[in-house]
Amino acid sequence: MNTYRILALATVISAATTSIALADKLDDIVDKGELRCAITLDNGQAGFRDASNTPAGFDVDYCKDLAAAMGVKAIVVDVPFPDRIPSIVSGRADVAVASTSPTMERAKSIGFSVPYFAYQYVVLTREDTGIKTYADLKGHVISTPQGNYGTDFITADLAKWADSKGSLKSYQNMNDNILAVSQGHSDATVVVNTVAQEAVKSGKFKGLKIAAAAPWEIDYVSLATGRDEYGLINYLNLFISQQNRSGRYAELWNKWIGGAPLDTTRWGALK
Repeated sequence: MNTYRILALATVISAATTSIALADKLDDIVDKGELRCAITLDNGQAGFRDASNTPAGFDVDYCKDLAAAMGVKAIVVDVPFPDRIPSIVSGRADVAVASTSPTMERAKSIGFSVPYFAYQYVVLTREDTGIKTYADLKGHVISTPQGNYGTDFITADLAKWADSKGSLKSYQNMNDNILAVSQGHSDATVVVNTVAQEAVKSGKFKGLKIAAAAPWEIDYVSLATGRDEYGLINYLNLFISQQNRSGRYAELWNKWIGGAPLDTTRWGALK
């Protein structure tokens, strides 16, 4: 084989290797023609199943918008809160559109976009508990769903209060958590405003009320994907920016949440 043929073959191999190296999840999604979104369908107006058992809510519409921008079909992968990150790590989903707080610990396992949504945490309790403020939780049984962003805050406050009478119960999902409050197995829970509003409005849970806002910072949540998927993460950031600038974020907020939208661009340091 002469020198020119050797150089030509080397060039072809190098180009093929470079093409493989540059391919990422974004290419895979477009080539496959579908975007698999991990969404928690037990999350108030962010994600739920409607009367016909069809996925609906803010996160579902956001996934559909993202898929439309990519020119592919949206596939909803229903995951409970604890399974959001595993669904990405295991490859069962491409992107988590599931109210995932971008913490430094989680960033060791998955990659995050800039925030696409924001929550305020509130105290959800029964009418008969006497709980009117967050501080009134002292001495009460508090419950939380597994994987909830606020669990660490509640645990820290129980320790700070030296609360020998108070305790924390954990439930597998949000529905069981709220049902526990309604049925008296716990006295209160601290959940995001959208979940609390839907629980009170739905009529499925008796005697519930929103007592007060929790004294925590706004919870800014991000889209999540593979930690090394830089091309896809850049695409997600651009998409979120366009959703905000076009007014689509506000449109979806008004459709599913109501009231003044929380500004996702005012987020601070990750926690």
